Amino acid sequence: MSTITAPNPNELPDAKVVEGSNGLLLEIDGKIVPNYDATIHPFSEGDVVTGHVVRIDNDEVLVDIGYKSEGVIPANELSIRKSVDPSDEVSLGEEVDALVLTKEDQDGRLILSKKRARFEKAWRRIEAAAQSGEPVEGSVIEVVKGGLIIDLGVRGFLPASLVDIRRVPNLDEYMGTTIECKVIELNRSRNNVVLSRRAVLEEQRKEDRERILDRLQPGQVVEGVISNIVDFGAFVDLDGIDGLIHISELSWSHVNHPSEILNIGDTVSVKVLDIDRQRQRISLGLKQTQEDPWQRVVDTYNIGDELEGTVTKVVTFGAFVEILDGVEGLVHISELAQHHVENPREIIQPGDPVRVKILEIDSERRRLSLSIKRVEGQVLPVRPIVAPAADEIEDVPELGLSEEVFAEDVVGVADTAEADAAEPDAAEPKAAAPEAAAPEAAAPEAQADEPAADPAADAASADDDAADSQA
Repeated sequence: MSTITAPNPNELPDAKVVEGSNGLLLEIDGKIVPNYDATIHPFSEGDVVTGHVVRIDNDEVLVDIGYKSEGVIPANELSIRKSVDPSDEVSLGEEVDALVLTKEDQDGRLILSKKRARFEKAWRRIEAAAQSGEPVEGSVIEVVKGGLIIDLGVRGFLPASLVDIRRVPNLDEYMGTTIECKVIELNRSRNNVVLSRRAVLEEQRKEDRERILDRLQPGQVVEGVISNIVDFGAFVDLDGIDGLIHISELSWSHVNHPSEILNIGDTVSVKVLDIDRQRQRISLGLKQTQEDPWQRVVDTYNIGDELEGTVTKVVTFGAFVEILDGVEGLVHISELAQHHVENPREIIQPGDPVRVKILEIDSERRRLSLSIKRVEGQVLPVRPIVAPAADEIEDVPELGLSEEVFAEDVVGVADTAEADAAEPDAAEPKAAAPEAAAPEAAAPEAQADEPAADPAADAASADDDAADSQA
């Protein structure tokens, strides 16, 4: 069998390139013959060449790169994915780039690699992105212990802690999705690429925060979703920026912990109380969107009215009684009984139903002064005292209420003190006089919610803590 060798114009001095044929035709001895060598592009092992897919088999793909024979891409050289189906990676006629592994193996085949050509291109692109800070895009191809594997043409690792701004409980939901990440670590010698999607989201979030802050104004009522609950309040996602509802702004009634009334994921309407645009922080109020129970007190009750209530808290100087949901008044220790009371628990306990008489309504300070002993026909029995645990009787700060409220009682206690002093058999002849002075010195008063506090200061302080907690 004879072998036909294509003419080489360099070896044939009389050969001339036919004008207008782009070197593909030669004229030799007056005959026009094809110049096959002109169709073969010179390349070396390690070069990246371009060709078209001409055949797809189960274990390999044939590519025409303009060489004397088709190049072969083994299935394991198609993608960085594991166990791929060649028909899923390429299609007939598709133009692909491939890196030349071997120009001629032991079987005389040209061996190519699509994944390594993509790797080289991808690596240059990743290096440029790492330097510029621009994000790179890739698809999630594996969920591994500690994070995700991203196909960038290079296997990039995205740690679980950097997948989102908040912790992601189930990484499987990202499988097959395309995401943008920033390159935070790059090592060519180890083919190591570490990514962060969180960095991209935080940058977007910063822009969203500025946009939302420009739109919000104090006094607005907006809708959001509870994103986190902490001891000092709850965070609300306002479509890209979190605002804080301090625990004191959750309800008109006392709240021990925000989880008593809110759950993560709840949709709530809140009022914007304050905006710190420089620090990008928003203070919100939930109770401001609800009916104010104190207004009902002002509209419904008058001094001297008697009404039912429930003891909510017993303190060293008296007891708090709830007369409406979210409205409590203070019964001073001197207003518990006609006789001297050493310990409020001698008379009442938390949860006891009682009738009280309104002594004072302080509309400006939202505080009520109440009396049990001035309710006609009501006499509460004296109970034996069981020593309470250290945290059962609470010392509540001075509430600074009107001293005139208990003026009549001061006289009554003083008279009792004189009578006790005149009788040697009296149980406490010397203790009554200081008791008489107690109401005059500072008579704590009732409040509609908690002991005196500055909600604005609380909210500001909590906002600082919140930011640190979120960071």
